[in-house]
Amino acid sequence: MREYRLGRLKGRWVVIWNDDGRRRRFRLEAHTEKEAEREARDLILSQTAPARGVTVDQLWSAYTEEMEGRRQAAKLTQTGRNVLPTFGHLSASQITIDDCRTYITNRRVAGRKDATIRTELGCLRTCLKWAHRAKLIAAAPHIEMPQTPPPRERYLTRAEVEKLLAAAGEPHIRLAMLLMLTTAGRIGALLELTWNRVDLDRRMIKLATTDIGPRKGRATVPINDTLMAALSVAREAARSDFVIEWGGRRVGSIKTGFNAAVERAGIEHCTPHDLRRTAGRFMAEAGVPIEEIAEYLGHSNPNITRSTYARFSPDYLRRAAGSLEFGGPELVQRTENKTP
Repeated sequence: MREYRLGRLKGRWVVIWNDDGRRRRFRLEAHTEKEAEREARDLILSQTAPARGVTVDQLWSAYTEEMEGRRQAAKLTQTGRNVLPTFGHLSASQITIDDCRTYITNRRVAGRKDATIRTELGCLRTCLKWAHRAKLIAAAPHIEMPQTPPPRERYLTRAEVEKLLAAAGEPHIRLAMLLMLTTAGRIGALLELTWNRVDLDRRMIKLATTDIGPRKGRATVPINDTLMAALSVAREAARSDFVIEWGGRRVGSIKTGFNAAVERAGIEHCTPHDLRRTAGRFMAEAGVPIEEIAEYLGHSNPNITRSTYARFSPDYLRRAAGSLEFGGPELVQRTENKTP
């Protein structure tokens, strides 16, 4: 798209650009700056007259409605607060790579990490691809995003786990920690966990809400002795249908209480998701087969589990190392350097 600028002339919005060295100016019908930007881009793209297509704001609303009842809907509502002020007034065909790069720069200046920016622009890309499949737009534009950051690796030691559990200030925070460590479930799934999916008699927990609902990381796992003791106490005191509750109400987030416990424990910063990673590592270090760990974590592809946790297994590459023994049991002596 050609470079252009918006201006005001006699109280009206105008768009100005260069066309083969000639300065061109066109008066717009828009009443606001965002309307003017949208109209100007359509004008320059078509070089004829302003075309009025569906806006990103409208597509976002339609996609959010399509995702109603799924976690993606809440995610769209949250990320839309940041994405739509920049892209909402535009049509899909008007979005350029420069728009994406400007958005990335502005979000970085605002202190947002690249992982967060990727999530936001990823929602925009997903929305536009859905709109294309639904034939609401002719094509989905390319959405440029920051490079994928290197994976964050934070695993707690058993000593740190003990400190963290001891530092939990409220019973529901400690119970959430125990659930994350013993079921390896994601915190979102555990905050949605209801007692009708906890079978204390058979000692099983079903993390998935339904058989066809969100399945990512939501396995059905056994209740070990540690968790059984905690759940028995929590069940007797329960005042709602939710396993993790506070004051008889469902808990929406444990971020504040969790971070306070981390600070009191005096350990390196960690997040709730780090407890899930830690659980996976503990299982691998105990020699649990990768396929079993994958099922416990809810991974559909064991290769993902293997790439992350295989190196923590006590047997990791031992056979390979053994095949490279030389000279029998004798030690290989260093050759002494002799000075002439």
